[in-house]
Amino acid sequence: MKNKLSDLNNHLFAQLERLGDEDIKGDELKDEIERGKSMASVAKEIVSNAKLALDVAVKYDEMSQNAKQHVDGMLLENR
Repeated sequence: MKNKLSDLNNHLFAQLERLGDEDIKGDELKDEIERGKSMASVAKEIVSNAKLALDVAVKYDEMSQNAKQHVDGMLLENR
């Protein structure tokens, strides 16, 4: 995987720093606020997706071998 949650964290903190820059005013500030809102929205979906993947991995690990074969057959191609 190319991007990691730590990369997302770095981007969000960088955006927070831009929003806190007191030299940014007017339209430039409005643009940063909109960018921040967009980033927060996308970040929320990324975190939600990561949580779902983790939840699935935990549940899969708890399943019996027979149940895993059934799930693999539904989810994985060529198995």
